[in-house]
Amino acid sequence: MLNLVPRGQAFLEPRQQRDSILIADQLEYGFKLDSVELGTQFGFQDFSSLDGDTLALVRSWAIDTLSQTKTHFNMKASVLIAPFEEGNYHLPDIAVARLRKGVLDTLLFEAQSFEAKTMPVDTATFEVYPIKDQMKYPITFDEVWPWCVGVLAFAGLVFMIVWLIVRRGSKETTETVKESSYIVALRGLDKFRGEKHWAPEKQKAYYSGITDVLKNYIDDRYSIDAPEMTSAELFDALKSENSLTPELYNELKALFETADFVKFAKLTTSPEEASKALPLAVKFVMDTYQLELEEEQKEDVL
Repeated sequence: MLNLVPRGQAFLEPRQQRDSILIADQLEYGFKLDSVELGTQFGFQDFSSLDGDTLALVRSWAIDTLSQTKTHFNMKASVLIAPFEEGNYHLPDIAVARLRKGVLDTLLFEAQSFEAKTMPVDTATFEVYPIKDQMKYPITFDEVWPWCVGVLAFAGLVFMIVWLIVRRGSKETTETVKESSYIVALRGLDKFRGEKHWAPEKQKAYYSGITDVLKNYIDDRYSIDAPEMTSAELFDALKSENSLTPELYNELKALFETADFVKFAKLTTSPEEASKALPLAVKFVMDTYQLELEEEQKEDVL
């Protein structure tokens, strides 16, 4: 311990502030330094020898910066100890190695002592009583009314939300059905993607599935009972729909005619022709839905 520098007394601070120190109380034992230059390094002594049956080392060194400027800072360093037997305790001095600007010295802080006590018990008059039940207090109106108001307000809010949803839903039923039929049709057609559906033994199910999806879509879109009609009856009904272009009408009619030959005449189409059926069905749904949107926009303008 060269260059020994006395720095006064160490501090001893109980965490539980009271008149005396009791067994198992935790105490901070350490030192404080003011105006420490930035860049100063410290080495702390090992207090593991304190950890025994009567005095326990709860926590090793902890350093706190109390305040700081551009060049200096104030610091506090301490260990945490706890006595577990009654009696007087004499703590060791605190020696701290300090390296500052290449100069090594040792700061010495004088030790502290303390007395640990137990809670006094008068064995002559002491009597053990049974543990009392938790005390219960009557519920007052001031405690209940905020909850009642909250429940009523929540019920009113739920009622208002349901009422608005029902009212708005009644106005948007037609629009919701139209949108859902478009989405349902595309979702149904998506099931027939892939070359596995073009195999000769699967073509009947392939064409039947596509035309059934289109019939349901036409039923929702044009209010035509397409699922119950033959192909000839269906296209006679579609002739009166001015929104269908001749090109779209002829393409859809050719698709249904091919499907009828596959289903009833056991026709087997080539892979190239079979691959065109699904895109043509999707195109019909997309084009008619786009025409529907354009019609609604024109009505909104008017």
